[in-house]
Amino acid sequence: MSAETLSRPYRQVARAAATEDTRRRIVAAFAAAIEQCWLDEITLDEIAAAAGTTRQTVIRLFGGKDGLLDAVAQRIAEEVELRRAVPPDAAPEAIAHALVEDYEATGDTVLRMLAQEGRHPALGRFLARGRSGHRAWVEQVFTAFLAARPAMARRLLIDQFVIVTDVYAWKLLRRDAGRSRTEAEAAIAAMIAALTAEGSSQHV
Repeated sequence: MSAETLSRPYRQVARAAATEDTRRRIVAAFAAAIEQCWLDEITLDEIAAAAGTTRQTVIRLFGGKDGLLDAVAQRIAEEVELRRAVPPDAAPEAIAHALVEDYEATGDTVLRMLAQEGRHPALGRFLARGRSGHRAWVEQVFTAFLAARPAMARRLLIDQFVIVTDVYAWKLLRRDAGRSRTEAEAAIAAMIAALTAEGSSQHV
């Protein structure tokens, strides 16, 4: 077996690693851009420059802004899952703390995307993933509480939990009312506690 044959797999591994590193840098650059700019304002040339690569490479790896949005949505979903992790039967305060922790990191970006939803069809997938993920998180976090409820009551309670833990609840408290992070957590925890108490009284 020749030296060329032996070295080929190593070169392939190195190329794959370099490509993955480039992908990460491009996604990070695009994620940073959407935190500060409207989607219309962002150019692939700027993303390429920020990532230390070329526009052609961005297009080859992602196709354009639609592909970049899908990649950022995947990254955000993974980060959200980590920040929102709470143990089974967590107290309202623990749930609110994890939720606000997440919104402090992603809330403003999500709100910026929501404001542009009607102008960019590609954002539909991005935001639909967030909405379905949030509802799934609610069902997981409150699974023990919801399990014994009849179907109609369970659906109503899920809707109510989704509302009180939505990004707009965080926005109203933190951005509109100027509440501190601690105050926002306390308010959301109180709403969660009220819902669980109301749901329990109706179940009795």
